[in-house]
Amino acid sequence: MHPILAIRSFFSILFKGALSDDLAAALGLSRRAVAKPAPAPTAPATPSDGALQILAILQRDSRLIDFVMEDVSAYSDDQVGAAVRSLHDQCRDALNRYIQLAPVIDGVEGTFTRLATIDPSSVKLLGNVPPKPPPGGILRHKGWRCLKVDLPALQGKQDVRVIAPAEVEIE
Repeated sequence: MHPILAIRSFFSILFKGALSDDLAAALGLSRRAVAKPAPAPTAPATPSDGALQILAILQRDSRLIDFVMEDVSAYSDDQVGAAVRSLHDQCRDALNRYIQLAPVIDGVEGTFTRLATIDPSSVKLLGNVPPKPPPGGILRHKGWRCLKVDLPALQGKQDVRVIAPAEVEIE
């Protein structure tokens, strides 16, 4: 290859991103048909999509958001308690359907528990914690760990920010 062709090729690729037709011909190269690019993939799901999706499921299956957003101060404790009983069952069923949970520490609350780790993402130490924590303490809450998430696929261009659509009855 002639040094001038090499230099011209280098600068053509550097500044234009491709060889010019005359350079390609001089080098004995031919152009191939360019394949059509694949359709752009849909935007990848984000963690907030899954969080909003499970919130939408809890609203759909138990009306959790309606309950939490309602001012219950005017209702008696018995009325709130009666509403919470069915809400509790419906929320638990919805979570069990899509998410597998397990305790972080599978022990008896209120008893001494030896700690396998003091990783703050797994164990929150309470009370009078010395600089070098002891090997265990009283288990106050088991904590929860997610073992598996199996949410249904989002449909098409569904706006995950809409937790529950407004409902309008036409008379």
